[in-house]
Amino acid sequence: VHPNVSQGCQGGCATCSDYNGCLSCKPRLFFVLERIGMKQIGVCLSSCPSGYYGTRYPDINKCAKCKADCDTCFTRNFCTKCKSGFYLHSGKCLEKCPDGLETNNHTMECTSIVHCEASEWSPWSPCTKKGKTCGFKRGNEVRVREIVQHPSARGNPCPATSESRKCIVQRKRCQKEGKGKKNREEKRKKSNKDESKETRQESKGRAARRQNREQRENNNKTQPKKRKAPNKEQNLAPVDTAH
Repeated sequence: VHPNVSQGCQGGCATCSDYNGCLSCKPRLFFVLERIGMKQIGVCLSSCPSGYYGTRYPDINKCAKCKADCDTCFTRNFCTKCKSGFYLHSGKCLEKCPDGLETNNHTMECTSIVHCEASEWSPWSPCTKKGKTCGFKRGNEVRVREIVQHPSARGNPCPATSESRKCIVQRKRCQKEGKGKKNREEKRKKSNKDESKETRQESKGRAARRQNREQRENNNKTQPKKRKAPNKEQNLAPVDTAH
């Protein structure tokens, strides 16, 4: 063993030196060179730091640098996160997204353009004027629809969600609110009165029927039972047929 190489290393190193740090790592750990000033020091880590990707070999596991525009990567040619000013698309970091895609400054990715989508129109509302449906001949009717998909930054904007058009109705007088309320109250009272009258008549009818039934039962109890008339044929004297 070289005098500068030590076997009793710490921090996951299999072999190390006082000047260069780790020279090899324990199994499953990644070896990476960290620059400190003008000197590079070897360290052993369980996973590669930002800007590096790991490669495993039979003799050693190493961390290699990603491309300059990559913040993190899976391999050198497949980036998973870009540095500031670049947008991720299919593993690459781009300054400008391809046609048909737009930049997403929140995720720093190139995403598909989303256009606005609206629902079907509702049926036309009743013809009204100043909030009323009577007392006029010409008014307006409206219909509405809802936005079901809002657009992205470069998507087509949303259309109008309401429409109005002129309408003509057969003119009718508006019923006064006080008179209408009075009529409704009178109808309600009359209905309650009729119901009460019918209820009283039904009660009287049931009482009369019950009284007649009880009277018939009492009459049946007080009247004596009629005796059966003797059979005339039994009272006839026998006829002497000897002569």
